[in-house]
Amino acid sequence: MSLQQDIMTAMKAAMKAKDQTALAALRAVKSEILLAKTAADSEDDLTEEQELKILSKMVKQRKDSAAIFLEQDRKDLADPELAQAEVIGQFLPEALSEEEIEKIVVMTIDEIGAEGMKDMGKVMGIVNKELAGRADGKTISSIVKAKLMS
Repeated sequence: MSLQQDIMTAMKAAMKAKDQTALAALRAVKSEILLAKTAADSEDDLTEEQELKILSKMVKQRKDSAAIFLEQDRKDLADPELAQAEVIGQFLPEALSEEEIEKIVVMTIDEIGAEGMKDMGKVMGIVNKELAGRADGKTISSIVKAKLMS
């Protein structure tokens, strides 16, 4: 079943359950996917990697917004953002642990023979592609920096 079908099924369930938070999150996902599909330079269907990238971006946006709201002592605004991030996150593959990410980073560094920070871009490109949707870019970046500096 494609992501769009999964989203539609979840939307129907949210409507029946009268779950406004889930419904808002799922409508936002549907909207983003439609926007990506109708973009001038896009082909008809999105690849799974593109879909995961959209979902990851949406989860990150909501978590960032919630963090800002919490800094401003607005828990009433942060809670819906976190709830929506959780709903959207259900459609992402399970996130990897830092140890698993570290193993992949070390393997990639060994494979391409990266030596120092000048090769960070190469390593990041390969690792980001391999871990699309399963790891946060910030986490990957910090692990790559630590490994290339040592």
